[in-house]
Amino acid sequence: MENATLMDEYGYVKDGKVFLKGYLGNPDRQIGEVKRTEQEAIDYFKNRFNIASGKVEQLENDVEEAQNKGSYLTKLVQLRKKLLSFDGLGDFIPLLERLDKLETVLEDLIKINQEKNLEIKRALLDETRAVTVIGDDWQGATDLLQEIKSKWIRTGPVDKEYQEEIEGTFQTLLDTFFQQRRDFFSEQNRTIADRIERYTELIAKSDMLVRMYDVEEASRQLRQIRAEWKDVGEIPVKRSAKLYKQFKRSNQRIVDKYNRVKGIVVQTYENPLVTKQREMCREAEQLARSSDIIQASERAKVLLNQWKEIRLPPRVGDKMVAERFRSACDKIFELSYLARVISRKYPAFEIRSPEDQLNIKTREMEWLIKREKADLEVTIASAQNMPPDPEAERQMMGKINIQRRKITMKEKILEEFKAQMK
Repeated sequence: MENATLMDEYGYVKDGKVFLKGYLGNPDRQIGEVKRTEQEAIDYFKNRFNIASGKVEQLENDVEEAQNKGSYLTKLVQLRKKLLSFDGLGDFIPLLERLDKLETVLEDLIKINQEKNLEIKRALLDETRAVTVIGDDWQGATDLLQEIKSKWIRTGPVDKEYQEEIEGTFQTLLDTFFQQRRDFFSEQNRTIADRIERYTELIAKSDMLVRMYDVEEASRQLRQIRAEWKDVGEIPVKRSAKLYKQFKRSNQRIVDKYNRVKGIVVQTYENPLVTKQREMCREAEQLARSSDIIQASERAKVLLNQWKEIRLPPRVGDKMVAERFRSACDKIFELSYLARVISRKYPAFEIRSPEDQLNIKTREMEWLIKREKADLEVTIASAQNMPPDPEAERQMMGKINIQRRKITMKEKILEEFKAQMK
């Protein structure tokens, strides 16, 4: 401080430079230079000290309000380091003492939390060890382990003395479980592959029986193959269904050959309700060719209601018959609607020549198709602007599908009209 030109309680000016007096064993340190006057320089660095003081106060307030107070220890250490090199004039010792006091509080809290965390993680280790796979339910055990792992991650760190041991133990338990799971599914996949191969062999054996001359021996061996098929074991449902379909088809060829050689006539059974549907389908198709299409549409409504009342077991109904019936009813209703439109527009339609009648039907059907397509575009536009609502979307898609079906049938009828004109 010799030759200092301006002295202050915590610093001085010397040779145009501003110095902070040493403290806590640290030497005096240059913190700046005089820009204008020495007093202004001193005042400037005194004001900068207020910044340092404010940072300490802010940290204390943040810790007071925080839930996880221990997370501020790193910030405290960084702030202390900055204070020791901070360019300002003032008493830094009380600030550092406040940080020391706060550090002690935080370290005590961290120690308490680490002890709690250690207790929690030891309990989670016990839970992990207790996880068992019941009845090959690996997914259930995996879900339980994932839940434990989530709790583990949410639990804070433990004391460094136990950190490596406890984390290593938990990871080892997880690794062991997932390795056992991989081994299980690898073995399961091998078993499934072996079973699929066995099913394929039995299908090949069944196919060979078709070429046997002795149908009695073929029938006997088929019974043996069927018994072996039942003992193979389970495989994935989709693959099982495909293989069984092949096996059943192969079996049926053997049975058909046996019946043919023995002169056995097999009476095929059909569910009476399916037979009823076939009869209704034939009647609907006849009605679609009726000259009195208005009357035919009334009968079609009755048939449609009766059809809806038929309750068939799953996979018993004939999809092709159902499609034919629906198509016939659609055609009847479209022709009936066309007839009503024509009778309204052309009162003397019945006395016109067949050629005129066909031209009118064609022209009116083209107009109906055009209108129906315009309506469909409006419906689709409305659907695209709808707010998200699964039920409303389902209803709208049903409406769109009905409109498309009507257009398809109208276009089909129009093609029939045009074919008649040629």
